[in-house]
Formats: sequence, C-alpha cells, structure tokens
Amino acid sequence: MSERTSKDKRITRLRDKQTVYSPVVVLVERKVALCSKAERDGRLLCVAKSFGNNMVKESEWYGKLAVDYLFDHSVYFLVTLSVAFFLTQMPSVASLDDLRRRMDETTVVLGGCLLLCLVVIYQLWRPRPVYLMETACYKAKKTSHEFMSVADFIGVFPPENIEFQRRILERAGLGHDTYLPETVLRSRSYNHPVEARKEACAVMFEPIEALLKKTGLRPEDIDILIVNCGLYNPAPSLSAMVVNRFKLRHDVITFSLGGMGCSASPIGVALARDLLQLNRNSYAIVVSIENTSMGGRYEGNDRSMLVSNCLFRVGGAAVLLTNKRSERRRSKYQLMHVVRTHTGAEDRSFNAAAQAVDDEGKLGIKLSKDIMAVASDALRLNLTTLGPLILPASEKLHFAASWLAGRLSKSGAKSYVPDFKRAVQHICVHTGGRAVVDEMGRHLKLNEWHLEPSRMTLFRFGNTSSSSIWYVLAYMEAKGRVRKGDRVWQIALGGGFKCNSAVWRSLRTVDPAAEDPDLNPWADEIHKYPVELVVPPNTDTMGIHLIKFDY
Repeated sequence: MSERTSKDKRITRLRDKQTVYSPVVVLVERKVALCSKAERDGRLLCVAKSFGNNMVKESEWYGKLAVDYLFDHSVYFLVTLSVAFFLTQMPSVASLDDLRRRMDETTVVLGGCLLLCLVVIYQLWRPRPVYLMETACYKAKKTSHEFMSVADFIGVFPPENIEFQRRILERAGLGHDTYLPETVLRSRSYNHPVEARKEACAVMFEPIEALLKKTGLRPEDIDILIVNCGLYNPAPSLSAMVVNRFKLRHDVITFSLGGMGCSASPIGVALARDLLQLNRNSYAIVVSIENTSMGGRYEGNDRSMLVSNCLFRVGGAAVLLTNKRSERRRSKYQLMHVVRTHTGAEDRSFNAAAQAVDDEGKLGIKLSKDIMAVASDALRLNLTTLGPLILPASEKLHFAASWLAGRLSKSGAKSYVPDFKRAVQHICVHTGGRAVVDEMGRHLKLNEWHLEPSRMTLFRFGNTSSSSIWYVLAYMEAKGRVRKGDRVWQIALGGGFKCNSAVWRSLRTVDPAAEDPDLNPWADEIHKYPVELVVPPNTDTMGIHLIKFDY
C-alpha cells in the first residue's frame, strides 16, 4: 500500500470519527475546504494528532457529570445505605426483648442525636422550592397602533435592499400582526434614547401592573427584581425605572442584565432562583424585554445585518416567582432545573450574533452565516448536561450503552440521541426564525404538535427575543394543553453564544377559560389559531402594526 493511499484512509477515518466526537470538525472542514489538496491533507493530519486528546476530554466530561450526580444525590444514597444496614441486622434479632438487651441507653441517645443531625442537615441542604405564580406578556392595545403594509415597510430602506428583505420576510415565518414602534419606520431623524425609553416603559410596566393586579400583591411586597434587555441599557438602569414607577422598597434587591441576547430569560430565572435560596419567604419578579427602538432599523447595505430588520419585533414578559410554601396552592409551576451553556470561548461562537458597526459606520445586529452551526453545537452541549437530570433511566441506559459501544468499536457509529419527549410533555422553542424552529425540531425529533406553539408565536408576534419563550408557554395555556404534573421545557438560544434551558413542573391544570387577556396575549384570539403557514406567503397582504408609545 502506497504512502499516499494510507494517508487518504487516515483522513477518511478522521473525518468519519470527528463527525461523531468533535463539534469543531465542521469548522475545520469548512476552513480546509478552501485550501489546496496538499495543504488540506496536512491540516487534517494535524487535527488527527489531537483526536486522541479530544476523546479523553469527552470521557472526562461524562465522568464529571457522573460525579456531580452522585454528590447532588448523596443524602439519598446515605439514607438508603443506612436503611439497608438496619434491615440486614433485623434477622439476627429474635424478639423485642432481644432488641432491648442489645440497645442500652447510651446507644439510644447517640442514635437519636445522629438521626436528629441527619434531619437538620437534610433540611438545611435541601433547596427551597421555587414556584412560578403567574406570567404576563405585553400586547399592544388596539387603539395604540395602525397597520402598515410590507411594501411600505421595506420602502423606507435603500432601494437596492428592498428585494433582499422581501425574500427574507417571505421565509422568516412572521405574519401580519407583529408590532414595531411607529418612529422606527416613520421618522428618519428620531431620537433613539427618547423613543427607546418610551418603548421600555410600556413593555415593562404593563405586564408588571397586570401581575400585581392578578395576584393581589402590593409593590412593597416585592423583594427581588431582575430586568434583562439586550440592546438598551440606560442610566439610571431599567430596574431603577421600575423601582421608581412602582415605588418599591428601599431594600429591594435589583439587577439589570444587559447584552445577554435572546437567551437571557432563563438566566434571569436562574439568578432569581439563587437569590430565593438565600432569602426566605420572598417574591421575585423577572422582566424580559428587547428594545426595537435601538435596533429595529438598520439602513446600511450589509446583508448579514439586514436580516434583523425582518425578524425582531416589540415584545416583553414579566414572571412572578416565590419560595413561600403557602403560595404553592395558587402557583402554576415549580422550577425543577436551569441549565446554562456558554460557548463564547470559540471566536466563531462569540461572533455569531452581535451588535456591530458596518463599513459605513451604521449600527445594526450582525448575524453570521455560521449561526445555525454554532447554535447546533451549543444545543448539543446543553442537552449533554440536561439529559442526566430529566431523562428516564431507560433513556440514560440506552445512551450509556450506545456511547460505550462507540468507544469500544472501530466502526465510528454515531451515539444514540435520547428521546427528550419521554422526559417532558411540552417544549417551548425560542422563536428565532423559521429556520431556528425547524432546526430545533430536527435535533430533538419533535413533531408538528410540539412545534405548533413556537410557529404560531413567531407568526403572531415575531421574534421578541428573550421574552419569546413566555409567549410560547402562554399559547400552550390558552389551548388548554398544560395538565397537572406535566413538565414544560423552555429552551432559548442567544448571542455569546449561549443555549439555556429551564424545566418546570405544572402544579395544576391550567384552565384556558380562566386565562386573563391582560396576562395571556392569546386569551382573546386563540380561536383563530393554528393557521396554515404558506411558504412563501403573499407579501402583498402582509404588514406590521406600528405602535405609538405614550410613556
């Protein structure tokens, strides 16, 4: 066998195996595809030298997950071992008199103290439950907006970009009822800070007011406030604006999270959960918004930045969380898990979605052509961490056996992809666009029933950034899908690049007839959905509702 043939076979085996084990091979192959044949072979052979290290790193990753799982459940293991030891001693005890003779007063006292210590440790160690009492999503009032056709919408942009944006709108999956601020499209010299502040106030204040009214809480009852917004971060902060508007207490704990992208809502929930572990009997509000007045119109010629004009729309959500056990009976969900994944260490991931300035000095949101590949890698890592927490034992064993077989065999067969539908009943997929929803459905093997809430949310409200997963959940509730005991999985993707998941367990069956239109944006129009999505749609009948904010 010639040296050249041997080298080709080594490259072929490398490519097959890297597809299974290394998420960076896609980037490697895309880069080397532009090189000459000799240079391409050389680069692939360089990757081959590090292939063994990649396998070791992946083994260490799964080993770390196993160790973390053992530590997280160590209390249960200790109790199980103690009970097992006690049961093994029972056959040697002939009667109760024999048991009394074996146990003197000292043994009883020491045993009682040990048992009391275990109970105290368990109570201190056990995390406080976090309940979701209510959610509220922003929906513009009918008297506050007017309709604008797509032709007029794209007509405000440079003529050379009109046809490109029309094609994007045809394939984006958005309908004719989404919202944008009026000044973004009607004025070419509008004041960004002033209009951005008006939009932020409306999108934050109205859901919070609806939450307080529904639950009967007073503003001074709120102990924790977390606000996240990707593009608009003024001074005073967004959380300070809420404190001033509702006159919250002077000792309220506040955070304003900026630049976290479309995946920020689970981050806010995770932060609230951690704070609720430290503060007993507390209420927390998490507000998730985006500000289209700061990024709703890009007027340059960079096509990677024009896409955002066609996707992002006005939207926001507020959720009320608590750790008070007395509120469990009127809460909707209990938080089970939050898993966060950040792949920003790789330059390709870091630059996949970012606010940037083009060559002409015009500001906009730049979406890389690699964004879907980056999102796929982040999703895979997130599922690797989430799977052991929620998958049933049968799926864990199936995956472990497949993974072990792949390591022992030389065929390079792909590992088994667990069926997450066996762990959760409802999945809220981030509405980043039709391509994002399709790709998530393909990775998770979801059917149209699971994807319908996300598709309809994208169609009705567009990409509302971090708040989109709450609009999807509201659709499920308005349709009467959520039953007591169901698990709901929210999964969001955002710049950085991040993939974050939150898993909730339903505490009661949600009655769609009892849904308040001030809280649930679908309550008064759910009978119209689902609608048939035609691709490409007739853009002559499509349009956007322009909102005039009065704050």
